[in-house]
Amino acid sequence: MNKGALGLAYVAKKLAIGTDEVVKLLQQKKLYKVLLANDASDNTRKKIIDKTNTYQVELIQTYSSDILSSAIGKKNIKVIGIKDKGFSMMFE
Repeated sequence: MNKGALGLAYVAKKLAIGTDEVVKLLQQKKLYKVLLANDASDNTRKKIIDKTNTYQVELIQTYSSDILSSAIGKKNIKVIGIKDKGFSMMFE
């Protein structure tokens, strides 16, 4: 994963962090991609998978919460939504 790009997107305020904010922005069709930690709880996983399928947003589940958290300098991050098309292309 490109941790630098995720950190840059965070500084540029192009990320939605946390389940509630990500779900809200998915409903408003303002996200291009969602990163879900592969160690997220079953409830969080189901909610995010259902919403990304409903709103047809690409979901990536290959990273752990430790990797996502360290990339943006926060703790215990399970879900990140990317609000910018350019930044979203950096994560495959």
